[in-house]
Amino acid sequence: MAADAGQVKLLGKWPSPFSNRVVLALKLKGVQYNYFEEDLSNKSEELLKSNPVHKKVPVLIHNGKPIAESLVILEYIDETWKSNPLLPDDPYQRASARFWARYLDEKCLPALWDAIWSDENGRAKAVEEAIANLKILENEIKDKRFFGGESIGLVDIAASFVGYWVGILQEIQGLELLTVEKFPKLVKWSEEFTSHPVIKEGLPPRDELFAFFNARATASK
Repeated sequence: MAADAGQVKLLGKWPSPFSNRVVLALKLKGVQYNYFEEDLSNKSEELLKSNPVHKKVPVLIHNGKPIAESLVILEYIDETWKSNPLLPDDPYQRASARFWARYLDEKCLPALWDAIWSDENGRAKAVEEAIANLKILENEIKDKRFFGGESIGLVDIAASFVGYWVGILQEIQGLELLTVEKFPKLVKWSEEFTSHPVIKEGLPPRDELFAFFNARATASK
């Protein structure tokens, strides 16, 4: 049963893939929530109080209790609202999903971010590392529709940066990281993922995201 909007609050930042993970999970679960956009240069008292350790978004507040860190929030959402499970029942498969979600956060996403935003001196090495991490993901997706099989799960949501943000950012920076020639299976997955009606509704508009990061890229030159 979906939660009442008054019980669930999300503190986030719209261009953030980490905030967006929570949006996607809540939408997949059919959970009603109130969203509050944070100005990270002038953080709200509620954010500082709700996440005093990291002082970052996203923060989910459920019945007055805050939960921080996007992967932790995703598991909380999955355990609290049972419809459309994000994690499989099988203990081994659950452990495997957690492993790949952490791999994305600890290895793959930082490498991609470095490749996109590094200066010319360090870019070649950063791109090489990003490509190596994408190859590992390509081998993991195999011929599955989604990382967990036939339905969107934890790993797909964790990989949304790869499936949506990377295409926009590589276009802005003139890079070729995720291409159909290099990674046909990952590109096919990204198309399946972003065309899912709930995901499509929950992702930030492409033109707005492009404009936001293009302005950042221009300002950094």
